Formats: sequence, C-alpha cells, structure tokens
Amino acid sequence: MSAPSKPTSSEDIIGQKYDRCLADLIVKGGVGFGAGVVASVILFKRRTWPIALGTGFGAGAAYADCDRSFNPARIPGTRIVSPSDLKQ
Repeated sequence: MSAPSKPTSSEDIIGQKYDRCLADLIVKGGVGFGAGVVASVILFKRRTWPIALGTGFGAGAAYADCDRSFNPARIPGTRIVSPSDLKQ
C-alpha cells in the first residue's frame, strides 16, 4: 500500500527548474572554461580571449536551455494548443 502522493506546488516546480538551470550553468560554463584554457595554452600562446569566449559559449548554451525550460513555446516545432482548439 502506498500513501497518496501530495501534488507538487508551483513554487517547488519553479525551484527545481532554477536548480537545474544553475547546475547546467556551472557544468557548461566549466566545460567552456576548460576548453578555453586548453585552446589558449595549445593554440593561442596563452592569450586570455579563448578562455572568455569558451566560458561565454558555455554560459550562452546554458541560458538557452534554461529559457526553453521556462518557456516551452520557444522550442522549435512546438505548438501550444488551447483547450478550446481541442473541442473542434
């Protein structure tokens, strides 16, 4: 016998989305930073711009994923259907 599950509040859903976005930013920003450091050392004679560029690319990718998480209408190919459209 399992106890009936309590519905999840909207604050909890928003909090989970923000947590995922922050974790994604840390991971993708870190990967971009690491790739920038490697590119800087190997290819660009220890310049700093590859590090900033890689970190920016990682943060931008995380921002785009977070934006899609909070606004699903921005996912290409997604159509939002209202309940009145379903009755036809």
